[in-house]
This record gives sequence, structure tokens and C-alpha cells, in this order.
Amino acid sequence: MTRSSKLSLTVAVALAFSLTLPGTGVSQDPSDDPVMYTGIVFSYTPNGFALDGEAEILQGDNRLRANRIEAFTNDNSDLSRVEASGEVFFVTPTQTLRGDRAVYNLQSAEVVLTGNVIVTQGRNVMTGSRLVYNVRTESARMEGAPTPAGNRVQGVFYPNGTTPPDQAD
Repeated sequence: MTRSSKLSLTVAVALAFSLTLPGTGVSQDPSDDPVMYTGIVFSYTPNGFALDGEAEILQGDNRLRANRIEAFTNDNSDLSRVEASGEVFFVTPTQTLRGDRAVYNLQSAEVVLTGNVIVTQGRNVMTGSRLVYNVRTESARMEGAPTPAGNRVQGVFYPNGTTPPDQAD
């Protein structure tokens, strides 16, 4: 297989995975749901509040969990942005997004994860260094992580009906 055909195959698989990543037919836009939060320590900050230790924010079926979460409010005291750091997980009904840091803009419904980013949906897995995920449109874009071969997105995608090699008869 030539280098260009390997690249085309890699791009096709990554594109197929990214297109199927969030697709469930069920809207994950929680914008009308109340926001709940918990943590070991709660602190008011000049622009909102902070949660430290087992920090978690929930809205609808979506959950953001990290070692530290800082929430920012607008002039109406509504949440506008949430920043999370340290073992960050953003969990939806169909996938788990993991990274070292996340910024969730509630107005645009975008979650940007950076660091060692890992996305799982069922058996499918994708890794990279930066992920932009839109909760409202269910679209995702992953950027590559440094490897000996350059910055790369890596993943394993199991089309419907296939069995992982370690589970084959």
C-alpha cells in the first residue's frame, strides 16, 4: 500500500469515526435543564464560583467532572463558561471525553478539551491533543497529538457487526 493510499485510508476512517462519534438521534442539548454542582470545597470568586476536589457539574444527561472546576457567570448571574482542570471527564449518554483541561462555553455549547484527549463511544476510541465538541450540533473535531511520525490523531473504529480482535472466536 502506498503512502498516499495509507493516508487516504487513515483520513477516511477518522472521518467515519468523527461522523458517527456523537450520533444517537437523541438531542444532547441540555440548555433548558437546571445546572447542578457538587465538590468537596465550594468558593465564591469575583466572576462566579469554584469547586475543588471531586468537582462535578451536571446539566441534563451531560456531566463534567474534574479535580477543579471554575464557573463564570454573566451580568444576569447565568453560567456562561466553565473551566475544568485535572483528570477532566465530559460524559454524555453516548460517549466519554477525557482530557487534562476543558473549557465549556455554554452559549456556543462547545466543549474544548486539551492535553491527553481520549474519546470513547462504545468500543470505538480516538486519541489526540485537542478536541472541540459541540453539544448542540453533536459535531466533533480532533487535532493530532505529537508522535514520532508527527502530530497525529489515532483511533480504532469498529463498524457495525464487527468483533474486536481480542473477542474473535
